[in-house]
Amino acid sequence: MRDDKGAVFRALHERAGAFLIPNPWDVGTAKFLAALGFEAIATTSAGYAFSRGRPDGGVPFDEMMAHCRELVAAVDLPVSADLEKGKGDTPDSAAETVFAAEAAGLAGCSIEDFSGDEADAIYDFGLAVERIAAAADAARALRRDFVLTARAENFLHGRPDLDDTIRRLQAFEKAGADVLYAPGLSTIEQVKTVCSAMTKPVNVLAIPGFAMSALVEAGVSRVSLGSKLTTAAFGAVEAAAREMLDQGTFEYARKGTSFATLQALFSA
Repeated sequence: MRDDKGAVFRALHERAGAFLIPNPWDVGTAKFLAALGFEAIATTSAGYAFSRGRPDGGVPFDEMMAHCRELVAAVDLPVSADLEKGKGDTPDSAAETVFAAEAAGLAGCSIEDFSGDEADAIYDFGLAVERIAAAADAARALRRDFVLTARAENFLHGRPDLDDTIRRLQAFEKAGADVLYAPGLSTIEQVKTVCSAMTKPVNVLAIPGFAMSALVEAGVSRVSLGSKLTTAAFGAVEAAAREMLDQGTFEYARKGTSFATLQALFSA
């Protein structure tokens, strides 16, 4: 792996087709996914919060950065981070977020326009754009490559306005973001519309019912999983618990990754 993992990460977005970036929530899952052959990983704010028994958005910035440093140290892959709104609400805080991310060894990060307050969920357009512009300026001032993803959060917070989402993503693109991302899109038509409106790479949150091939055909460059692996893991634990409590059986144990496989991986 080259020393400049930001450059490696950027190159993944520039090749033909799309790549899949999974979202581990701790060191063990990061190492496991790296061993399975993924080319990059990204943190999940919700997944890490749930693993700590907290709600999404309930992890302080400094603790999230410590988590990022752990994952960077655990794998020899580019690591990007879901840093939610970053250190604060201002453009300066968005820039500080990028500097902190680079210092943690991250190859990139995402910054979103969700304010953290459901009562007033989405930053005003002007402020949202200023925040991404400041973050982009900070990223370009770094000594190594760094991939900035700008997120438009309308669809996750009760504002399924595709026109406004595209307007925001286009403004983020013009402000200097490297990758554009609108989590919560639910149809291929929405994905195609977003991708056709951008000139830079688009990340899409995996959509159940649609294969990677369909997303590639729609114009996507990167597919992420968000908290989906975390909720799948919790789902497996829930199914196992229900079987034991309701049926008194332990058949779930036949489906898990073997102890020997994990012991060998983590002993290497």
